[in-house]
Amino acid sequence: MAGMKELANRVKELEDQLIVCIRCGMCQSVCPLFDRTRREADVARGKLALLDGLGKNLFTNSEGVNERLNRCLLCGSCAANCPSGVNVVEIFIKARAILAEFKGLSPAKKLIFRKMLSNPAVFDQLTEWAGKFQNIFTKKDKNSQGTSCARVVSPLLGDRHFPPISERPFRSTTPVASNISAGKSVQPPGAYSEKPTSIINTSAGKSGLKVAFFTGCIIDKIFPRIGKDVIDVFEFHGVGTCIPIGQGCCGIPALASGDMKSFEKLVEYHINLFAREKFDYMVTACATCTSTIKKLWPSIYKGSASKTREKIKELSQKTLDINQFLVNKVRLSESYESAGGDIEDQQIITYHDPCHLKKSLGVFKEPRILVKASGNRLVEMEGADKCCGMGGSFNLYHYGISSEIGQIKSKNIADTNCAAVATGCPACMVQMSDMLAKQSLDIKVCHPVELYANSLRNKK
Repeated sequence: MAGMKELANRVKELEDQLIVCIRCGMCQSVCPLFDRTRREADVARGKLALLDGLGKNLFTNSEGVNERLNRCLLCGSCAANCPSGVNVVEIFIKARAILAEFKGLSPAKKLIFRKMLSNPAVFDQLTEWAGKFQNIFTKKDKNSQGTSCARVVSPLLGDRHFPPISERPFRSTTPVASNISAGKSVQPPGAYSEKPTSIINTSAGKSGLKVAFFTGCIIDKIFPRIGKDVIDVFEFHGVGTCIPIGQGCCGIPALASGDMKSFEKLVEYHINLFAREKFDYMVTACATCTSTIKKLWPSIYKGSASKTREKIKELSQKTLDINQFLVNKVRLSESYESAGGDIEDQQIITYHDPCHLKKSLGVFKEPRILVKASGNRLVEMEGADKCCGMGGSFNLYHYGISSEIGQIKSKNIADTNCAAVATGCPACMVQMSDMLAKQSLDIKVCHPVELYANSLRNKK
């Protein structure tokens, strides 16, 4: 009981945020999980009530609260539609951290987060090995999504269809990176010191802007083509680019599991990494990375160094989604015809709004402008801003419900008769690839910047 009292006191730290909820139930109408289960404990109001009870020491066992708290997509639909402005996602993340500290992380999570994820060099090496040997356990599907599936029944992979790990991660595809890995001297004039700190480092061109590109795990390891297209687009528009060597995870997987130690280690690591470079903006092509850096790094990080907190705030304010940057800073126009495009060559594209992009950051017009600027006909799907059901680790632990939500999304995509579905989140791309492959639908999954980069190549 003494332990539960201690836990109750920790949860009371959230009391000022918990009391903002007036239990109106508006979250029920937008929660993708509640839509499938109809259980009060699966919606934000129910979870907040459980946390309130835990803070008042009404429970003798925290396990049930912990289980319900982790049964959440962290999509932010509830927070985006809350009339009282309850910051549900932040509350849940903080509560998960409190419970994880109270209960202790499992050995498996300690291994994954503290030995692998929070050590970028180790994580990179392990995923490279996994990429080389993946064909032993998986086989490629014959579909336009380019997915793979397990060769035999697997508890981990189940009946998933997933994009394979790339044979060459993005970080190793640039000429500088290739020379570094081969042990060659790399000294492009005016760009690097004797020991390069970036795999790309170019000066601002006609745009007058220079950006740091935060790659993100999924782009680096699964969709390196997106990273290449980002660089091509920057080059076309005269945007200087630096990509520091040794980037890792933004920290959201560890944070979502309550591992504050690994999260803060990754934040501090990247703050120091990017401090070496000078740039106007930090740009990412991953909705989740953008949201994490802009919203969660400054609000969740509690390290003791005030200078680090100041640097986090400064970097978060300079961070932009790639669509947002191209439209609002480079001033990209959606008029494809004026750029020499042929309207008759348009194909139908539909767009899925990532939760972390629209609901968290309010970015939804810009990706659509990019799709149109690529010379495509944008056809809106029903429920474009409804969660696809991925939710990071939620997909691992609750794949059945994740698939149910995802199948609704795949139907809405197919109903537009599109050739491809675009989205600004690589994790959403993984989920939609799985769902479309299950239905044997010949619809490609891509990022808006891929469409735009391809249109630039076609106009050369």
